[in-house]
Amino acid sequence: MLNRILSALIGVLFAMTASQAAQALDPENTLYMELESGRVVIELRPDLAPNHVARIKELVREGFYDGTPFHRVIPGFMAQGGDPTGTGTGGSGQKLDAEFSKEKHVRGTVSMARAANPNSADSQFFIVFEPASHLDGQYTIWGRVVEGMEHVDAIKKGSGPNGMVSYPDRILSMKVAADAKQ
Repeated sequence: MLNRILSALIGVLFAMTASQAAQALDPENTLYMELESGRVVIELRPDLAPNHVARIKELVREGFYDGTPFHRVIPGFMAQGGDPTGTGTGGSGQKLDAEFSKEKHVRGTVSMARAANPNSADSQFFIVFEPASHLDGQYTIWGRVVEGMEHVDAIKKGSGPNGMVSYPDRILSMKVAADAKQ
């Protein structure tokens, strides 16, 4: 009985701490991504990838991501979205030069998807479910999920080795926190 009470108390304290941390973020460098299951709060990392962060905020403010699918979701690895066509080949039409860093791909890391060319990132991004050290130094990290990772975990998974999703979950809306109505 005591173990249950302690577990519940620890869970409440953890939730309060995570919520307070999300509230303390710079609103200009925070995104609110609304999914059907709830809100995901992403802290942007202009210290790691200033050009990518600027472009992501530009696309968000244009409403580019609203309604786009998570077209590729591989269980235990990542959820990829940001392609308005849902095929994995679409984008905004503006390529970005790589901004690789020494930051690690840990649970909740948000990075740019790209083709074989390191400078081919456009609008597609992915969020890792688990550490993915094989991506470190090869993909531009531009953010991290600080609240709502359970909603990312709930995104419909794909099948097969490439993780393409039939009838994928979609981003309902994405806003820069400074622009969002609370």
